[in-house]
Amino acid sequence: MVSDLTIKILSILALALALCVQADQATTGVTCEDLDQDVCAFAVSSSGKRCVLEKHVKRTGQEAYTCRTSEIEADKIKNWIETDECIKACGLDRESFGISSDSLLESHFTEKLCSPQCYDSCPNVVDLYFNLAAGEGVFLPKLCEAQGGNVRRGMAEIRSSGLVAPGPISPAKLMAAPAMAPY
Repeated sequence: MVSDLTIKILSILALALALCVQADQATTGVTCEDLDQDVCAFAVSSSGKRCVLEKHVKRTGQEAYTCRTSEIEADKIKNWIETDECIKACGLDRESFGISSDSLLESHFTEKLCSPQCYDSCPNVVDLYFNLAAGEGVFLPKLCEAQGGNVRRGMAEIRSSGLVAPGPISPAKLMAAPAMAPY
């Protein structure tokens, strides 16, 4: 017959073992190569690198998908698998093979990205597209602000990478030296 003390000791040992297993899983974190294709896109590894979904064609002609660690680092985000709610709210697709700033030109996508459900609740997605927009010379908060008002102007800023072509210049003005930046 098993005593009450033995049952208590076994219960404590079982609890300790369960806590050790949980702690071990928490320290290992997200490894892109271990992720399934249905959670890979928009995930961030424990090292802070973004995960990307890659498609390969096998010799048999069948398509195969793998999750890989990219060289792109997320700002202040690690160990992150994006939620299905954020994917939907932000108008994203888990079967994405890379992303492009071109999506910022699509008003339907930008509307979803700038919606409170995405912009205020999905920091990983916002960080990613903030950096994409910045690479094009566009400040994402300003673009989202334009969503409420002059959408065409916001889109024009992206198309021109933030630069607006100057108007016609008379030949005499071409001779002038360029202005120097202040010290």
